[in-house]
Amino acid sequence: MYRIFLSLIIMMIVTTASMAQGMSQYDFNAPFGWCGCTSLTDGDACKVTGGGEGSRDTLVSTGEDMRKQITKALRENDIVVLDGSHGDFIISKRIEMDDLRDKTIVGINGARISTQFKIDAEIRNLLNSKNVKQYVSASTGNGGFILSNGKKVKEERESVVRQTLIDYLKDDNETYRDAGVFSFDRSENIIMRNLTLVGPGSIDVGGSDLMTISHASKHIWIDHCDFIDGMDGNFDINSYSDFITISWCRFKYTENSFDHSNTNLIGSSDREFGNGEDNLNVTYYACNWDKGCDQRMPMVRFGTVHLLNNLYSCEGCTRAVNPRFHSEVLIEGNVFTKGVKRIFQQNDAKSVVFRNNSYAEKFKQPADLGSMSLPYSYAAMPVDSVEAEVRKYCGATLENPLEIK
Repeated sequence: MYRIFLSLIIMMIVTTASMAQGMSQYDFNAPFGWCGCTSLTDGDACKVTGGGEGSRDTLVSTGEDMRKQITKALRENDIVVLDGSHGDFIISKRIEMDDLRDKTIVGINGARISTQFKIDAEIRNLLNSKNVKQYVSASTGNGGFILSNGKKVKEERESVVRQTLIDYLKDDNETYRDAGVFSFDRSENIIMRNLTLVGPGSIDVGGSDLMTISHASKHIWIDHCDFIDGMDGNFDINSYSDFITISWCRFKYTENSFDHSNTNLIGSSDREFGNGEDNLNVTYYACNWDKGCDQRMPMVRFGTVHLLNNLYSCEGCTRAVNPRFHSEVLIEGNVFTKGVKRIFQQNDAKSVVFRNNSYAEKFKQPADLGSMSLPYSYAAMPVDSVEAEVRKYCGATLENPLEIK
């Protein structure tokens, strides 16, 4: 009873603040969920503050490669504001943030960070002419394939795609494979809000994700961002990273994507070493897996993941929610729209619990596997409000992204 009362009070306070900023009445406008936990049992114990009220730098696009400027600003300031009024921020390769602490990065005026390399129509036509999708996209177990640059590749399809691009681009170093936006390694207390990240288009080359959180990064809140056309994935989390909340974000792929539209991976393999048992705890709240998303929404290994009030409008997807090895997933108050038929598949999960979801297509919901509990307090959105609220307010829609409750 106390938990329910507390949740209602939280919702009343948040509703007032959110409406003042033109956000959804169900937008908490504050870090919550797993990002505020310090263990599997201590919820709401950590205050994620990002850069707080610290030093600030505002960047505008020059129209040229901005990778060095963004990296420098993040290293030297607590808060970095990207002002999109002069156009996209173009970057030549992903921005690698190692050992970053106590930072806030936000976008204003429609800020977009976009990779320089793109999978254009000529490349797509070339790959289609090679019939690359006929090749196996999993490891063949035959020892692998050797490319002309001497690199060994385990997957047949990847080997054909990469060799085709080496020949076409005349680039033995395959520099295009670094076409992501951010990677955070060993980073902590990070807030990112109101940014649009645009990749080159999905393609099966074992390249960069649009964004990756890795190597024991923790206490991270990603809010009101758009993730579009990641090369390998849109947003992956792996290797001992923990206590992460992703709220009001949209994931999608456009016609620029060719293959491998696998959007969100949590845990890179079935090996405990390299991932971490009882790590990889993530909350997704009021997010939208939209058009073009085919698989991994998310795919989860090891972690305890809370899928709360998300919208799945990924018509024709191959597989949406995919709990796998040693994962625990609570699927609560989500909406799966018309055309989303392949909703769920689990492989070797520890527990999966369904609670108050809505399905437009016929779906035989599996019986719960085990049980689930979460250490933090929260108030779920009414499921009949989810589609309208998420469609209207998710993504980079904030008026004042630095105003946080």
